[in-house]
Amino acid sequence: MARQGNAAPVIIKRKKVVGEHGHHGGAWKVAYADFVTAMMAFFLLMWLLNATTEKQRKGIADYFDPVIAVNRISGGGDGAFGGESMFSEDVLAQTGTGASAARPTEQRQAMGLTGDAEAAAEQRALEDLDSALRATSGESMTMERLMRHVVTRITDEGLVVELFDLPDSPLFIPASATATPLLKELMQVVADSFRLVGNQVAVQGFVPSFPITLIENPVWALSAERALGARALLQGAGLDPERIQRVTGYADRRPAVNDPMALRNNRLELVLLRTGR
Repeated sequence: MARQGNAAPVIIKRKKVVGEHGHHGGAWKVAYADFVTAMMAFFLLMWLLNATTEKQRKGIADYFDPVIAVNRISGGGDGAFGGESMFSEDVLAQTGTGASAARPTEQRQAMGLTGDAEAAAEQRALEDLDSALRATSGESMTMERLMRHVVTRITDEGLVVELFDLPDSPLFIPASATATPLLKELMQVVADSFRLVGNQVAVQGFVPSFPITLIENPVWALSAERALGARALLQGAGLDPERIQRVTGYADRRPAVNDPMALRNNRLELVLLRTGR
């Protein structure tokens, strides 16, 4: 067929399609994860260097040394017990570092057991006793009634068991050092709890402020007499007298609330002392 003279020419346009940049994949994620892991290891190392003693650091270094000898002492050992004392461990159970917290030898201290471990064990014992005291409030209606008068807290000094007056049930006959039956029951509960550990005990008495119109302010004598009476009640409830380290009357010098004359300031504090306090 002949081509028509007036037909429009066919124009073919060719476009060069430039592809987008290729996908980089997940390589950057791996690199970032390696970076984060390295930083975490670095900060852990800095924390270990700051939180451990020289002996503990030596023990850690020995743990990661692949060529360290199992026993540094050659055949026969250094003495019959290989450098240990037969009194260095009271029990067979070990802590995981190779030693218990009782009288560790120098060699075992290098494996990480120092006074810090003993302090940590004592802290756990105080926390357990604190939890046990709190749990007694739900045992019976009688215990719930008694534990309304009790507040516990753990301080740098030790476990503080605070016994305080309530408007409807005082611990002492007002303005005297004569204990009520309620206080005697509370002292029995506290003594039973304190016998679970061997720490020393401090007894502290507090009273609210009296009106300034009094000629002789009885706060010092009254707080001291009540503290002494509390000591006698503890011993009568079965606490070893040798564990009483001090008995103190603080008068109205340390109020528990802002109002110095408030009934809440009428209280006793029985402190289960930390070692060395």
